[in-house]
Amino acid sequence: MGNYSLTLSFNNEAEAIEFPVLPEKIEVSTSSGNKTYDVSQLGEVNVIKSAKLTEIAFEGIFPANWFPGCNVAQSALFVPSHYIVDRIEKWREEKRPVRLVFTGSTMNINLPVSIERFIWSESGGAVGDIAFQLALKEYRFYAARKVQIAKQSGSVSVAMPKLLSAKTPARADTRVQPKTYTLVAGDNLWKVAQKFLGDGSKYKQIQTLNGIKDAELKRLPVGKVIKLP
Repeated sequence: MGNYSLTLSFNNEAEAIEFPVLPEKIEVSTSSGNKTYDVSQLGEVNVIKSAKLTEIAFEGIFPANWFPGCNVAQSALFVPSHYIVDRIEKWREEKRPVRLVFTGSTMNINLPVSIERFIWSESGGAVGDIAFQLALKEYRFYAARKVQIAKQSGSVSVAMPKLLSAKTPARADTRVQPKTYTLVAGDNLWKVAQKFLGDGSKYKQIQTLNGIKDAELKRLPVGKVIKLP
C-alpha cells in the first residue's frame, strides 16, 4: 500500500492504533449552516453562515490473522479486541476528542474528531475477523471568555461570557513537542515525519539529523531512539 496509512490516536498520541486493513472508501461530508428568510417585497434571501462540522465515516475489518492485504507488518497486528476494547471503546468512555490522520496519494486528513458511532460484529465465514463501522465528527476546541464588567453612569452592565471562535488560538495542547521518539513495530521515517512534522515527505530531515543511511531505512530496529527536528 506504499505510504498509505490510517491512524486514530488519543491524548496527544500517547495511545494510538493504525488500522490494519485500509477501508475501501472514506466518506467525508461537509455542509454549510446557511439559512433562508422571506423578506417583504424582496422574497426569499439566503444568508451565508459558517460551515458545519465535517463528518467522516468508513467501514472495514479487524482481522484475526495477518494476510497479504494487511497494511501493517505481521508483527504490528494486534488481536481485534485490542482495537475495539482497549482503544476505541475506552476512548469513547473518556469523553475526549481523538485525532484521525489519513495519509494518501491525493488526499490527507489530520483532524481532531469525536467518535459518534461505532458498530462491530463478527464476520460470517471468517472466524475471528471483526467487521466494523465508524462514524466521526470534527471537534473544535473551545473555552469560555472571562466575564467583563463595564461600568456606566448610574448602572453596571455585565458582558456575558462568549465561546471562543474557531479562529481564536486554541489552548487544548500546550505541551512541548518531544525532541526524541522511540520506534515501535510498523514504524518508518515517513510515518514519524507525518506524525510529528505534519508532512511525511519531510522524513529526509529526520534521516539527516540521525545520520541514517538509505540502506537502513527499510530495517530500522524497534526500540531505536531517534532525534526529531
